[in-house]
Amino acid sequence: MTDITRYTEQLQEYTQQLTAPGAPFELTEHLSSGVPIRCYRNAPPTLREAISQGRQYGEKTFVTYEDDRWSFDQFFAQVDAFAHFLHQDLAVERGHRVAIAMRNYPEWMAAFAAIVSIGAVAVPLNSWGSAEELEYALDDAGAKIVCCDEVRAGLLQPRLAAGTIHAVVARATSLPADNCTHWAQAIEGGRELPDVSLSPGDLAMIMYTSGTTGRPKGAASTHFAICQALYNFEFMATVSAMLNPEAIGHMLNAGFDPSTLLAVPLFHVSGCYSVFLLNLRGGRKTSIMYKWDVSDALRIIERERITTFTGVPTMTMAMMSSPEWDQYDHQSLFAIGAGGTASPPHLKDMIYGKLPHAYPGTGYGMTETNATCCSFTGEAYKLCPTSSGNLSPIVEVKTVDTDGRDLAEGATGEIYVRSPTNAQQYWNNAEASASTFIEGWVATGDVGYIDEHGFLFIVDRIKDMVIRGGENIYPIEVEGILLGHAAVAEAAVFGIPHDSWGEELVAVIHSTDPTLSGDNLASWTKEHLAAFKVPSQWRLSREPLPKNATGKVLKAQLRGQWLAEG
Repeated sequence: MTDITRYTEQLQEYTQQLTAPGAPFELTEHLSSGVPIRCYRNAPPTLREAISQGRQYGEKTFVTYEDDRWSFDQFFAQVDAFAHFLHQDLAVERGHRVAIAMRNYPEWMAAFAAIVSIGAVAVPLNSWGSAEELEYALDDAGAKIVCCDEVRAGLLQPRLAAGTIHAVVARATSLPADNCTHWAQAIEGGRELPDVSLSPGDLAMIMYTSGTTGRPKGAASTHFAICQALYNFEFMATVSAMLNPEAIGHMLNAGFDPSTLLAVPLFHVSGCYSVFLLNLRGGRKTSIMYKWDVSDALRIIERERITTFTGVPTMTMAMMSSPEWDQYDHQSLFAIGAGGTASPPHLKDMIYGKLPHAYPGTGYGMTETNATCCSFTGEAYKLCPTSSGNLSPIVEVKTVDTDGRDLAEGATGEIYVRSPTNAQQYWNNAEASASTFIEGWVATGDVGYIDEHGFLFIVDRIKDMVIRGGENIYPIEVEGILLGHAAVAEAAVFGIPHDSWGEELVAVIHSTDPTLSGDNLASWTKEHLAAFKVPSQWRLSREPLPKNATGKVLKAQLRGQWLAEG
């Protein structure tokens, strides 16, 4: 029996125990688009109930930001007071959309909890966006109220002055218009959470996609879908702990209280669900970074005794390869999450080389699936580090060809996901909804397959695939090989038109090594891949590659720049 076979048999055994009738994660059925799908019977029905689980932790520290420290009690005092202000002073009712446009602050978390707890619809906006982008999302969602910070309030000043929206501004030294309320004023008085009736099927959030191409689309999700997603995270953590008793034992014996470094945006599903809301429900501390910076991350890990770090693989690699790594105390660090994109093959060795007792993991999900599909941690990650994980028990996956026809099990094609966590639609966008939300399935736009052991592998994005002389090339595979080169910090591979081959491959590399050349990298790539997958053109940059707010490299921007420069 192989190690992978032993793992999958144990996974099936523990899953059956945890999901059996009467068990904590008992499964039942829910109708979606007329089709019965599996869901968790004991998941909280609404976000108001899901969030309120955190009230039991009282004076424990919940969130830190620079010199600010909020206990769970202090957090909920602000949530309740702000919910009362929205409901009574601003007349926010069930179904009204309320936007959040601010960088990662504790007030972001309190605003979100308050909004969804009174039945309003939270609309998180990309805090990296321009005034035009913020206004587009506000208009698209129909939000008349925005919770923001001083910078975003300044960007929205013309609209605030016109009186078309009302802003509640956190951490402000001044207010840009009369149509604003300071956060401190909104929460004064210590008022109670309003008693509002909610239903699982009520809309809870419109979360806008990153919008790396075209206008962002607002994925609209119900309380039921998000609560199923949260409960599924908790199931996957529980079954993973059962599969990794030695690692969990080492963590417990180390004596550090569970705590997470929030290094990804709260307006993204990873930051909002897998860090903020799960820590709130689980009684764990969250330490917020204003923005990603390796030095700041290491400093906070040491100061706050962080046990869990979650980021995209480039963040993890940048932190662990930093010359400052050994200057800080990181003995508390244990769980390393590297999701959001495929993990380079060498990342496993880097993690275990730096942290021999680490508990690394990865996962795959989308805004449209509320971050749900598959994941694994610990032993499974060690056995199969290039996979995105095992499917959760409430998820179905199939692959389809370019005409939308179902493919045989194990075949590579576009991944479709069906789950109770799926968003309902794209808000105010029937055309995009029809092409993505198909009879209960989400068409992900990702290419991949499930192997015989039940591991999901993401090959690439459909739009990123390059066809050179009739051969399909998936840039993500080439990028993974390039990132294995010691001198490569970041890599972006894409196709450009070619008269003879149809397309040819270009690689843009971020490296600080002055001796590195395209010839070096071509030779390195040829050692690991077929010759037709070796880029024919190279560009080396001493500067980091451009990224979106979630840390993903903006390949479309790099490709546009390359074509513009001829």
